[in-house]
Amino acid sequence: MPSWLIVFLVTLGYLLASLAIGLASGRHASKSTEGYVAGDRSLNFLVLYFIMGASVFSAFAFLGGPGWSYSRGAAAFYILAYAAVGLVPWYFFGPKVAALGRRFGYVTQAELFAHRFDSRAIPAILAVLSIFAFVPYLVIQMKGAGYVFNVVTEGRVPEWVGSAIAYGVVLIYVFRSGVLGVGWTNTFQGIFMMVLAWGLGLYLPWKLHGGVGPMFDAIAREAPDMLRGPGLAANGERWSWGAYSSSVAISALGFSVWPHYFMKIYTARDVSTLKRTVVYYPTFALFLVPIMFIGFSGVLAFPGVEPADAILPTIVTSAEIGLPPLIVGLFCAGALAASMSTGDALLHAAGSVAVKDFWGNVRPGSLDDATQRRWIRTLVIAVGALSYLLALIPGLSLVELLLLSYGPIAQVFPLTVVTFLWPRVTRQGALWGLLTGGGVVAVLTRWPDLAWGGVHPGVYGVVANTIVMIVVSLATAPMDPEHVAQFDTT
Repeated sequence: MPSWLIVFLVTLGYLLASLAIGLASGRHASKSTEGYVAGDRSLNFLVLYFIMGASVFSAFAFLGGPGWSYSRGAAAFYILAYAAVGLVPWYFFGPKVAALGRRFGYVTQAELFAHRFDSRAIPAILAVLSIFAFVPYLVIQMKGAGYVFNVVTEGRVPEWVGSAIAYGVVLIYVFRSGVLGVGWTNTFQGIFMMVLAWGLGLYLPWKLHGGVGPMFDAIAREAPDMLRGPGLAANGERWSWGAYSSSVAISALGFSVWPHYFMKIYTARDVSTLKRTVVYYPTFALFLVPIMFIGFSGVLAFPGVEPADAILPTIVTSAEIGLPPLIVGLFCAGALAASMSTGDALLHAAGSVAVKDFWGNVRPGSLDDATQRRWIRTLVIAVGALSYLLALIPGLSLVELLLLSYGPIAQVFPLTVVTFLWPRVTRQGALWGLLTGGGVVAVLTRWPDLAWGGVHPGVYGVVANTIVMIVVSLATAPMDPEHVAQFDTT
């Protein structure tokens, strides 16, 4: 049997295992919207830890991380920086969000803000911002799955077919099982990825260079610019410190308020489970370290790989490495696990946000619980189809797509902070702050030369958002103190 066919069959076996776990895990959830979106608020520490960890350990990390290490060197370390601290804000506002979710029955992020600011416009705007951020992030996952299938089958399976196979599986179990399907498949995929990341991240430097230390010694001698901070830009020139530090900052701010992460606060069994997840979460960043090693191992040994995001499957399937087809198949399944463990959470959240937050505020009361659940499932398929079509566009870097997503989503962070720390904030202040921040991000994304020093557009958006929110709130009448007092969970 040809080696590529063995690899392909092992990869398909992984997909079938994920499908079986995803379908079986949803059998215990109630048939309500709360059961589909929040898992009846029953997730334990293990599942919550892996939902959060595996969601960030995506195709961006498993393929884009090595791609950046390989092509841009030290620039890739920004990923470690923000992943280590991105969930820290949850320790402070997470318990408050969870308590309010149980008190008022929230299952999405925007439901909290809709109630706090007595506004239908704010959740609708948040829903639009979220979908705009979700789509490029989903494109990352689908492109990653396509890369894997194309390389492991030696070009016999086109990228568009590989993406369709992997995300056909994801759509089935997300459609059927909701958040419980996402949770238990992410647990399986997260453990699988941990083992593979460290195995591959330590083996490849040893095989190609004699170890991690000798690998970096060789790079320091022959390509020292790869190890000098802040690393290289996409055009091969030096990345500016402004671009590097603002990428860390906007990623850290946006990380804790991604709707598909934020919604998981409502799923926690209790506050203790939530806090333990936050405390232990940075350990997941440790599994990004060997991912960096994979990219660096190819700098001298595999020059000229295009696109750079394909460096991991390229190295693993090379004759020089000589891995048995069964092992290659497992490693490729790990890359698919990285893609699918984020994609399923995004698809689930996208459908939930579109129905609960957008349509539920444009036409309040027009959908009963069963109809909401049906429409969420329908939109899971629709958003998946749109993202798949965009994934067919060539030449888009996985990490650059991720950074594109963080600009709009980070605009939710100032709103989250003032919701719990500044009772004086008003509906008008929150609304105009969001619109201003989103508008600034849109303009600077379209015309990036307007951003001084290469600073990420999202940083300018957050600053403008905060200033406008404060000024407008102080210029408008305070909200009813009794209404605001409902959100004091101290």
